[in-house]
Amino acid sequence: MAEEKEQDLQSIMGLIVNGGNAKSSAFEAINAAKTGDFDTATAKLKEADHFLVEAHNAQTDMLTAEANGEHAKVTLLTVHSQDHIMNAITFRNLAGEIVDLYKRLAE
Repeated sequence: MAEEKEQDLQSIMGLIVNGGNAKSSAFEAINAAKTGDFDTATAKLKEADHFLVEAHNAQTDMLTAEANGEHAKVTLLTVHSQDHIMNAITFRNLAGEIVDLYKRLAE
């Protein structure tokens, strides 16, 4: 039981940490594009995507356990982790659009 809780906590923290890192990288992409550094902006968007994949993997682990009959207790921390990942995905998508706008302005 304690091992299960530790596994759940690791998955939840994976969502929070990787979601936060993805959002930070996306914000760095916007800042790079603002200064005309589009190579860095593109690299930061790819970095954000990497963190989102890691978060998605943690989320998939949680969903797989649930599908296998290991009912997850929904806590405030679980909800918080889902908020982080959804916010990070939205922010990453918007950052991509903002970088594209800066590229168009630079043409």
